[in-house]
Amino acid sequence: MGKKIVVVGSLIVDLTTYTDRYPVTGETVIGTPPVIGPGGKGNNQATAACRTGSEVYMVGKIGDDILSAVLDEHCRSCGMRLDYLHRAENCQSGAALIEVLTTTGDNRIIVGKGANELLTAAEVEAAEDAIAACEVVLTQLETNDEVLLATKALAHKHGKPFVLNPAPAQPLPEGFLDGVDYFTPNETEAAYYVGAPVETDEELHRAGQALLDMGVKHVIITLGSRGAFYMDREQSLFVPSFHVKAVDTTGAGDSFNGGFVTALAEGVEIAQALRFACATAAISVTRKGAAKAIPTREEVEALLQGQGEV
Repeated sequence: MGKKIVVVGSLIVDLTTYTDRYPVTGETVIGTPPVIGPGGKGNNQATAACRTGSEVYMVGKIGDDILSAVLDEHCRSCGMRLDYLHRAENCQSGAALIEVLTTTGDNRIIVGKGANELLTAAEVEAAEDAIAACEVVLTQLETNDEVLLATKALAHKHGKPFVLNPAPAQPLPEGFLDGVDYFTPNETEAAYYVGAPVETDEELHRAGQALLDMGVKHVIITLGSRGAFYMDREQSLFVPSFHVKAVDTTGAGDSFNGGFVTALAEGVEIAQALRFACATAAISVTRKGAAKAIPTREEVEALLQGQGEV
């Protein structure tokens, strides 16, 4: 088995349609028949970590509706450890409505958290043994503040790297960034937290420094097709992505984060870990869907070695 990762986060069923253009207000456009599949940032990131070689404990909550079967079956098929996957009675599982442009692969998403909002600190604390035994703890922002606080506290209690992917961007508990080991926003999310544009190289460096000043130890800003920017108190660097034809960018950031924590858990140098993460994300955007588009370890290594077909 690979290194142990604990992912605390959301499980959501995606309802995805592909269209040549987005509708304007009040307009109806024709899209493809909707595709139902597993998603949610927590689930997608756990899937990416699994497929790239980690042993993953998923901590989350689903409902008792028909959608829950989609999520449960997917997690089991990936080989996730589900000791801490909870089920809420008389509650709907999380769901997302996704529109994808066929011309660019770009997307628009509306998420209903459903059962994810009902995950509790006590249910996170029930996974303390897994956190104590893991290499890395990863979470996002599709649950609630009490879950965030409990996850960070347990990671720090047991000396485990705490990785926060702040998506979707939203207010955090006061002072929460202080002590976050790895903070992994995209450009839009980084701009939200620093209150300034994050587009040029100079703005990236300013944003990185601002986040370090807030107490983050390692800043990683994902840049889509351009790759990723990294900064800590001693160095900064850009890691380029791979030239691919994007079909669907849904879940690209999740693929990046899942690949990154696998590499981080394996102890590779930061530049290599980011390159591995970029390769994981690059392959994912060449396929339709979120969780189902995430590549295997073999596919990622083939791309890194220049032998992959994307």
